[in-house]
Amino acid sequence: MPGMRSVPGLHGIRIEERIDDGTYAVSAELPGVDPDKDVEISVDGDVLTIRAERSEKSESKTHSEFRYGSLARSVRLPAGARAEEATADYKDGILTVKVPVPESKTGAHTIKVNRADS
Repeated sequence: MPGMRSVPGLHGIRIEERIDDGTYAVSAELPGVDPDKDVEISVDGDVLTIRAERSEKSESKTHSEFRYGSLARSVRLPAGARAEEATADYKDGILTVKVPVPESKTGAHTIKVNRADS
């Protein structure tokens, strides 16, 4: 969404989008999150929004490091997308949201010209 990156403390999520076999799929890179607790997916009109909170800490005997923050990304769904039938899966740090879309007809369409006699 416009201006989303300007919100302090809010970071973008890297995504990949595709349409295959009547399904719009968006894959979001979300390593280090618990999808049961830290991920929220919503649809408002034709906009799909993914939000996540990350808090990750690694420690060794001589070093500790942590990463945390709020992440968000919004995408516009294709025309006719059936958001109420959407599904989401999380595997190996990648969240994939799939939304059925109507098959678009490919190929040329001929338009007949009607002659208007004066």
